[in-house]
Amino acid sequence: MPRAAPYDRDKTLDAAMSLFWDKGYHATSLKDLEAALCMKPGSIYAAFQSKQNLYLLALEKYFNFSRQLLAQKIAQAATPLQGLADHLRSYPQLNPDDAKRQACMLTKTIVDTRSTDPLIAEKARDYMGAIRRDIALAFAAAREQGELPADANPERLARRYQANITALRLEMHQATDQFDLVNLAEDMATEVESLRL
Repeated sequence: MPRAAPYDRDKTLDAAMSLFWDKGYHATSLKDLEAALCMKPGSIYAAFQSKQNLYLLALEKYFNFSRQLLAQKIAQAATPLQGLADHLRSYPQLNPDDAKRQACMLTKTIVDTRSTDPLIAEKARDYMGAIRRDIALAFAAAREQGELPADANPERLARRYQANITALRLEMHQATDQFDLVNLAEDMATEVESLRL
């Protein structure tokens, strides 16, 4: 009897992340997972223990990916504030088929599982909080570098910034006209830049 081909865990988690991000936790069936992961149910459970655990691993991968994108954009900019503004402007420039043009997986997870799977919802909230702290650190760095006034509140600014990202991505998810998306992102980015001393 031939042995099953070994699976690439990283590629498998990428496939799971894409599927879960698109369909959500509850709407994703075992048959969906079989097709997307090219694995039989027994192999899926042997590798990941449960659908819930697979979702948590996919969510962690999404979180790390999102966090890295933000960090790269800030690192590439001349200043932290410019990096935050550039990050906002980058969303409407994504290719039409880019998965990042849909609503944030963390946001979708919280809505999908808040009352049905508290463990998953709590993990998504934790990840949202960690990204918000990263944003706050960027605002704090801008304050330290003299871009922001000494009394600027990085945590408050980070919450507003994260809310803007969520709103922008929801507009993209709804296939808002590209012209309107560019203008919305520009308004948000200009608001960030207007904080500069």
